[in-house]
Amino acid sequence: MTRDVRILNTGSLLELSRRLRVAGGENIRQSMHRRVRRAAEPLRDDLQDAIRGLDIRGQGRSTRPGGPSPNGRPLRATIADAIRISVRSGSSPGATVWIDKGRMPPDLKNVPAQLNQGRLRHPVFGNRRRWANQYAAPPWWDTTVRNHRPRMESEVARILDDVRRRLE
Repeated sequence: MTRDVRILNTGSLLELSRRLRVAGGENIRQSMHRRVRRAAEPLRDDLQDAIRGLDIRGQGRSTRPGGPSPNGRPLRATIADAIRISVRSGSSPGATVWIDKGRMPPDLKNVPAQLNQGRLRHPVFGNRRRWANQYAAPPWWDTTVRNHRPRMESEVARILDDVRRRLE
């Protein structure tokens, strides 16, 4: 699973970042950050929708749907809440959409990658001698990112052109 998404045109962004620093255009820099973040927000929102609507099926109980979470933490909502956007300038400028493992419970940190591969293997109610497999339609992360990539690249290119024009 691609752990994060980076829309970068490193050469253009580095050159623009240097020019912004020299020009001292704090207003232009804030505007660029805001616009890049806005370009990434639809991807984050669709990733959250994709995980919230992901169909996860067990191997046995096909006639009976699963009940509430045994530990009180809804799995899909927990993963959706951990999806973040970060925009940065400096030596490696760009935007990143990623899953913040710090916002995930320790026992769920690898679950998004497993779900993206299509199979979640876990102990049954914490019993490490008995394991169950659950299956999801793969790959929820990769497919969503692939669908958004052309739009994001064109938006970031447009933003860079606008900033470049304002600096000239």
